[in-house]
Amino acid sequence: MTHEELLQRISIDPNVCGGKACIRGHRIWVSLVLDFLASGMTPEQILDEYPQLVVDDIRACVAYASEMTRERTVHVA
Repeated sequence: MTHEELLQRISIDPNVCGGKACIRGHRIWVSLVLDFLASGMTPEQILDEYPQLVVDDIRACVAYASEMTRERTVHVA
């Protein structure tokens, strides 16, 4: 699946989850999936917790994060 195809799995709708980026068709925030990955969870563990997702949904979250880091920087100390 291409980077662009992965990004199509993400939706931002002001009427859903307050406009936060979510996995299309779900109310699961991209940031939640990224937090899980950052905390050390494996994609398989995330899929166990959220069986409605597929591995490409997790990859889509990473692709979205990669795009976001091109747009702005975050100060880290």
